[in-house]
Formats: sequence, structure tokens, C-alpha cells
Amino acid sequence: MEIPPTLRQWFLAHFVANTAVGAPLFLAPQWLLARADWPCVDSLTARLVGAALIAIGGQSFLSRNAGIAEYRTLLSLFSMWSAAAVVGTFVAIGFGAPPAAWAALSAFLVFTGVFNNYRVRLRQMAEAKEATDDEAAEAANVTDDSVDPLG
Repeated sequence: MEIPPTLRQWFLAHFVANTAVGAPLFLAPQWLLARADWPCVDSLTARLVGAALIAIGGQSFLSRNAGIAEYRTLLSLFSMWSAAAVVGTFVAIGFGAPPAAWAALSAFLVFTGVFNNYRVRLRQMAEAKEATDDEAAEAANVTDDSVDPLG
């Protein structure tokens, strides 16, 4: 089964987005968060989030040419990460997070939708291929009862 080219492009976009936010958050959290009117309460936590974004985005880049098994695994991981980030960001907004949290929520919602969409599509493609393979195997094993093999 072939990976859709658009999924490979989404992995590159995921790398760019995660690195663009993760690197400054890791290297200079006070600087980045001040520009977003977000008080830097704990630079360790901000740097840990930055490190996670860099690692997850970096894995998207490194895996962009991988096979189907790796894509399935990463789509599951990225879906769980994005969904958990949506819930966490939504809760933080409820507790008064700065307006920039809406941008983070939007980005995580987009990636959650993309990754879950491709998880479903790859599963459907695998099921369709399996059904086609089963039909081909069944057709190859069919014998004609009207022909007597003994004569």
C-alpha cells in the first residue's frame, strides 16, 4: 500500500509548525511568551513543551519517507498527542489562559483532524486491499465442477 503524497506533505508541515514554535520556546521561552502576552510562569515547563514539539516535529521530518507501518504508528502517536493537547489547551482557556491559547488550540485541532482523517483513510485502504487480495486468492482457487479431472 502506498502512502498518500498529501500525508507526506502534512508530515513536513507538522515538522515546520512544531519547529517554528518549539525551538524558540525551548531556547528563549520568556522572549517568545512575552510576544504572545503570555506570562512565563515556569521556564522549565515551557522548555519541556518546546522540547516535545521539537522531538515530535523532528520525527515527522525523519519519517516523511517511511513505510506504511511507521506511518500508522506515528499517526496514532500524533493523534493522541494532538487530542490531549486540545483538551489541555481548552481547559487552560477555561481557567483564563491568554488569548494566544486560542491559536494553539486551533493548531492542535487542525492536526488532530488531519491525523485522525489519515488514520481512518489508511485503515480503509488496508481493508480494501485485503478484500481485493482475498477475492483474487478465492478466484485463483475456484475449480470448475463441470470438468472431471479423471477423465
